[in-house]
Amino acid sequence: MIRPKNVKEIEGMRDAGAMANTVLLETAKIIKPGISTREIDEFAAECIERYKGKSAFLGYRGYPCHTCISVNEEVVHGISGTRTVQFGDIISLDVGVTYQGFIGDNAITVAAGGCAVEIQNLMDVTQRSLDEGIKAAVLGNRVVDISRAIQKHVESNGYSVVREFVGHGVGRSMHEEPQIPNFVDGAPSPKLKAGMTIAIEPMVNMGNPEVLILEDGWTVITKDRKPSAHFEHTILVTEEEPEILTCATRMDSKVEASS
Repeated sequence: MIRPKNVKEIEGMRDAGAMANTVLLETAKIIKPGISTREIDEFAAECIERYKGKSAFLGYRGYPCHTCISVNEEVVHGISGTRTVQFGDIISLDVGVTYQGFIGDNAITVAAGGCAVEIQNLMDVTQRSLDEGIKAAVLGNRVVDISRAIQKHVESNGYSVVREFVGHGVGRSMHEEPQIPNFVDGAPSPKLKAGMTIAIEPMVNMGNPEVLILEDGWTVITKDRKPSAHFEHTILVTEEEPEILTCATRMDSKVEASS
């Protein structure tokens, strides 16, 4: 069942979203050639602890890490370890934070040191498709309007969207209704209502959309081993424009107020 959030719950979502985005951006800054994926995850864990939050991922359905770190052909749910980041790798970093009972969920893909032009274009198109999806998250539209906006932008640029994994509602639980596909699937599509909080997260492949799950039971890779990018924001549907809840600016002001 889809239940819009009330005023108090929305404030809680704003705080959780601000913390999640702050951790995401601070962690993304340390990604460079030579760092291990475990070091990235440990840094994010320290950030979350410093801001008095908890990882929303650690232990979720048995997931063993604080963040999801996916490299190159890894789409989502990558597990950190001894792998060393190389120059030109692209790292999809997904951070979910629980704070005072609410969850903020967001992701970004960054290049380590630099990357080829075609890889940068993949990341740019994926980020822009997220922007297009957010623009469609307005009162009176349906979920399918978000899906259509993302799919249209991705495919018009020659890339493909992953079908097996989708965006979702988010609040006190990591995955709430409704699901937010990044493609038009023909299923009944609920109307967007003010107070709904949803995570929009296009996962875009340079090649074909098909994916596989590795033997670790978590890491999703592209079947053709071509690169993939992932961007995500938690947003609030309002009476006017959609509000991005995973916004570090709010966290910055809270830190300043407490100092």
